[in-house]
Amino acid sequence: MNTNADTSVLISGAGIAGLTLAFWLRRHGFAPTVVERAPAIRDGGYKVDVRGAALTVVERMGLLDEVRARRTGVRSGTVVDAAGRRVASMDGDTFGGRVHGDAEVLRGDLHRLIFERTGAEYLFGDSITALTETGAGVEVAFASGLVRTFDLVVGADGLHSATRSLAFGPEERFVRDLGHRIAIFGVPNHLGLDREEVTCVGPGRTALAYSTGDGADAKAMFLFRSDGTDVPRERAAQERALAAAYADEGWEVPRLLDGMGAAPDFYFDAVAQVRMDRWSSGRVALLGDAAYCASPASGQGTSLALVGAYVLAGELAAAGGDHRAGFAAYEREMRPFVERNQKLGPANLKRMVMRTAGAVRISMAMLGLMNRMPGRERVMAKVIAPIHAAATAIALKEY
Repeated sequence: MNTNADTSVLISGAGIAGLTLAFWLRRHGFAPTVVERAPAIRDGGYKVDVRGAALTVVERMGLLDEVRARRTGVRSGTVVDAAGRRVASMDGDTFGGRVHGDAEVLRGDLHRLIFERTGAEYLFGDSITALTETGAGVEVAFASGLVRTFDLVVGADGLHSATRSLAFGPEERFVRDLGHRIAIFGVPNHLGLDREEVTCVGPGRTALAYSTGDGADAKAMFLFRSDGTDVPRERAAQERALAAAYADEGWEVPRLLDGMGAAPDFYFDAVAQVRMDRWSSGRVALLGDAAYCASPASGQGTSLALVGAYVLAGELAAAGGDHRAGFAAYEREMRPFVERNQKLGPANLKRMVMRTAGAVRISMAMLGLMNRMPGRERVMAKVIAPIHAAATAIALKEY
């Protein structure tokens, strides 16, 4: 008899972590409900990597062939200087640190693939406003006025998790700013990019543009050192901060920035990590960025979400729905993997954003030299090795 059939689980957030958890909970016989502030599943979005152990999770979901069929197919990565002169070029997988069948896909494509197979109940356009643990479970109040009781609640609602704030305390206790800001948004493809990525590195800042096809659209991304001030909340202030950070930059940066005001998908935030001593409190647990954001600089956010959801659902199932045992086992399995991947963020930032003009000149000279060297593939393999080691640093159980 399935001991999980009557166990209801509310998942806050319909991102990769929340959707994957709903998939596996349903597979194990639980009854998942997903609440999502947005009115529907988000399509499109930026490109993300599925690496290492996450590929095993996708394979066990029966989605590996479909994920690989939706790879972006970005063919090349190029570094240019402020005058637009090409410094170095390499194939897209090497440029993105991908090996051994790793897949780069659009976030929205992955969303859609998983969403269509979850079979969960969805509450779109709503959010959690209060959590009260009772003898019967967790009483949840929603912004819509709805009140329901669930056996368990899982917060998979990102870096600025409302679930975490309600169950564990204010954000400043757990979010660690890494001293950088990131912005990304859609722009017209005036560079004519066709499955290409171009990066310009300046002192304290990096800008890039990429296209995953030969169409009229591209994405622009900006990564820069912060001045220590808080991230502004209003979009207009965010746009001003981004423009000021790149005020005198060359290459195509001014044209890319011209597109931010009209971009419907403008995103601006701190590059940060989430550090917590525990990921559960009573009947409430956290997953993905809400629990252990490794930062966009790690390149492992999507993989951590996929693996974490698989392990959490599997350990709850193995514990017969006993949340105390299941949550504890989830932490034991995941914490070493999380810690290994979180180390990538600060390390990657050092090579992604150069501190000074002198450091930029040295880096460009070395890249140019390496681009002409025989055996450059071996050099790049050493750069990629830590990413692959972290991505495979967990032995996944068969649940």
